[in-house]
Amino acid sequence: MKFENKGLQNFVDESVALCTPDKVVLIDGSEEQLEALRAEACSTGEMIKLNQELLPGCYLHRTAVNDVARVEGRTFICTEKKEDAGPTNNWMQKDEAYKMLKGIFKGSMKGRTMYVIPYSMGAVGSPFSKIGIELTDSIYVVLNMAIMTRVGQKVLDTLGPDGDFVRGLHSKADIDEEKRYICQFPEDNTIMSVNSGYGGNVLLGKKCFALRIASYQGRQEGWLAEHMLILGVEKPDGETKYIAAAFPSACGKTNLAMLIPPKEFAEKGYKVFTVGDDIAWIRVGADGRLYAINPENGFFGVAPGTNAKSNPNALATTRRGTIFTNVVHNLENNTVWWEGLDKNPPKNAIDWKGNPWTEEDRANGVKGAHPNSRFTAPAKNCPCISPEFENPQGVPLDAIVFGGRRAKTAPLVYEARDWAHGVFVGSIMASETTAAASGAVGVVRRDPMAMLPFCGYNMGDYFAHWLEMGEKVTKKPKFFNVNWFRTDEEGHFLWPGFGDNLRVLDWILRRTEGKADAVETPIGYVPRPEDIDLSGLDMTTEDVADLLTVDKELWKEDAENIEGFYAKFGDKLPKALADELATLKKNLE
Repeated sequence: MKFENKGLQNFVDESVALCTPDKVVLIDGSEEQLEALRAEACSTGEMIKLNQELLPGCYLHRTAVNDVARVEGRTFICTEKKEDAGPTNNWMQKDEAYKMLKGIFKGSMKGRTMYVIPYSMGAVGSPFSKIGIELTDSIYVVLNMAIMTRVGQKVLDTLGPDGDFVRGLHSKADIDEEKRYICQFPEDNTIMSVNSGYGGNVLLGKKCFALRIASYQGRQEGWLAEHMLILGVEKPDGETKYIAAAFPSACGKTNLAMLIPPKEFAEKGYKVFTVGDDIAWIRVGADGRLYAINPENGFFGVAPGTNAKSNPNALATTRRGTIFTNVVHNLENNTVWWEGLDKNPPKNAIDWKGNPWTEEDRANGVKGAHPNSRFTAPAKNCPCISPEFENPQGVPLDAIVFGGRRAKTAPLVYEARDWAHGVFVGSIMASETTAAASGAVGVVRRDPMAMLPFCGYNMGDYFAHWLEMGEKVTKKPKFFNVNWFRTDEEGHFLWPGFGDNLRVLDWILRRTEGKADAVETPIGYVPRPEDIDLSGLDMTTEDVADLLTVDKELWKEDAENIEGFYAKFGDKLPKALADELATLKKNLE
């Protein structure tokens, strides 16, 4: 196989010599080629073709039972020096990692085909975009990458003879969990993933490239790669404002990205558009504002709990051209089902492990779909996809929002005083463990900017990079923190959440325009209760006032916890953040 790009030629030749596949196939992105691969995957049982009348272009796939989620314990940042990976990443010395991995990859594709996937993160040719090449022995990976990214010949044309790219090598090998490694080499623009077939570990454009490698690239080149949704709110006057928002897992990120305005807001003319549900690449524009693109081309969403009430837009997105992974196969009509889809589990069904799923199983609480079962769906299917989705210049950000899950500490919403305070607010993002998570309830887990598992370098340097970015932005967005999860003494949520979160976003956007008031507190600015529009809600301004209280004693405890967390970073912690913590403590006295 001949390529005009020398770097690409060397990468493919070396990988072929290492993995010894029987044949090598270039993915050109054509529908004919993808259709032939789908047919091949169905003939071997790797995929199951679903009911094409009810779910056109949709397929079902099952991963190995030992291979159902991202494995943070087997995910490494491989650099020359340990301090460059930092205290929050698993580290391996890069030369040792290459040596070990080459031993595992050796001959791993014997008897198989190696697929060469040229892909673009972001619209092909956009100044924001980056190119990757993934070599894989999995048709499932090829078909998912064709949904999640832009693939094919047009990417090679854009790469040209001397373009640079991120090298990605993946082999299912033996799906041996003892030899499963997902290794990122940020200094070398390289990713190596072996012994997994699960999307989060093997769709190398996703977290591996778009966050771990890209966050490092962003630091080198002066931009940000963030674990953030991007949404547009069109107001009744026709103007659209854009928000990027970061949330730890299980905090309603996808629901917010695809929010449906409450009736009272829809009637006034509010609309919400999804630019991205997971990742944002953010740069400073010529006008001094921040602009964001979603580098992905699809959604890799969690199926359980997705339904017509919780997220109708996400559900509608999965109706065509979607690959479902580890969900229930409904044999009654050859479709799919999962817990939380509806109240009618199929009587005749196969569970995510490939076993019959019986009445008795259901009675005994045996789940039909894996809790982390997934759908890979094209973004263009989404009913609320933004008209700016393909804009190569991205969308201008008016607000950056951080979120968490706190029962008592954080108010419904508060605004940071300035950029440095905003970075501080992002750096202390936290969730409390719920009953669903293993271990104790109410334990505070810090997840700065929701990037803890995804930052490709030392997080102390990452905070410093955020602070440096503020110096380049002349027209700064405002920073906010939201918490949809305040509870009463019985543990009931005090805020309705879902579409009603637009009521809070509306105040946020009015703040960015200087059209809403706020009250200063020790932690930042909160709305006046009467400034949150409650029309049509069974709530009073007193209820909102309760949601906005700042309990100094709880915050004093939190400040101690933050100090303990910051201690991890030693002298890498930027002085500006230590100063912000000192200010918080002083304000609480």
